[in-house]
Amino acid sequence: MNKKNKPSKTNKKEKVAKKTKVQAKKKENLFKKFINFLKDVRKELGKVRWPSKKEMVKYASATLAFVIFFALFFLLADGIIWGLKQVMR
Repeated sequence: MNKKNKPSKTNKKEKVAKKTKVQAKKKENLFKKFINFLKDVRKELGKVRWPSKKEMVKYASATLAFVIFFALFFLLADGIIWGLKQVMR
């Protein structure tokens, strides 16, 4: 090999030093990215239109009515099926 093709020891040390600087920069950037992410989240939450108390009561009562309706429906269906099984025996 020629002397030109051989990497010198100082050249290797420089490469290692560059790698550690890049890694340190990546860690720093990761922290900055996380802080920026949290700031963006806060901005977006400020844009959200939160429902009023009246709307929440309306939605909650609709959900409760829906659950009660289907609970009764399945109770009735189960009772009919149970009754049919008793008749078939």
